[in-house]
Amino acid sequence: MRTTMESTLSGGTEGRTVSSRQWARRAPWAVLAVGLAAGGTLLMPTLSSSAADAAPPPDTVVQVTGDAANGFEILYADGSGLFPPTDSEALAECSEYDTRVERVRCRTEVRTWYRDLAVLQQALDWANAADD
Repeated sequence: MRTTMESTLSGGTEGRTVSSRQWARRAPWAVLAVGLAAGGTLLMPTLSSSAADAAPPPDTVVQVTGDAANGFEILYADGSGLFPPTDSEALAECSEYDTRVERVRCRTEVRTWYRDLAVLQQALDWANAADD
């Protein structure tokens, strides 16, 4: 006497009969596939943490200190730094442009630059606090 199990083919509505012998032959492969998927899922945190421990590229900003009024200090992963002028010095340089359009463009760039530095500083502080 032959027992059967009903399984539906994906993509169709008709059933397909599979004997218990065929099912027994396929079961180890199904268990192996599930085991590999579970093992891969368990290994993913280990693999991702080792990638996070890798050194960042040298041009990665690692720290921003200061403020617009007193000047910022931008430190990079390779140890170099950038010290942009204070906002008042930068805006004073903008007044040296000849046309009004150039002065307005310069002031807008300065305001955007210092706003973005403050946001970057806040983001780095938040990210570093999450690492602790």
